[in-house]
Amino acid sequence: MPYSVSNAPFSATRRAWCQLFGGMVQDRREAIGRSVEDAARLSGMESSEWAAIEAGHIPADLVSDDGARLRSMADALEIRFDHMALLVYLCQGAWAA
Repeated sequence: MPYSVSNAPFSATRRAWCQLFGGMVQDRREAIGRSVEDAARLSGMESSEWAAIEAGHIPADLVSDDGARLRSMADALEIRFDHMALLVYLCQGAWAA
């Protein structure tokens, strides 16, 4: 099996950013005592999609559509949108192409 040295560090870096973002979402959800199912329902997502984000599987389209999905996540997490936007900015490596 071929191994690409140039892709391995990028992949590991992106994975780390995704896990950081997901972990911060999970920490906030747990801090307010909300279940995955409740947070997902409040944000208009499927529970499996919310759980995947917390596990570090960040969909590329999460930051599209003028932030509507992020706004709904911020509402479900009871945080201001600008705080959610800052989290995305800090973890922007999760969306690196």
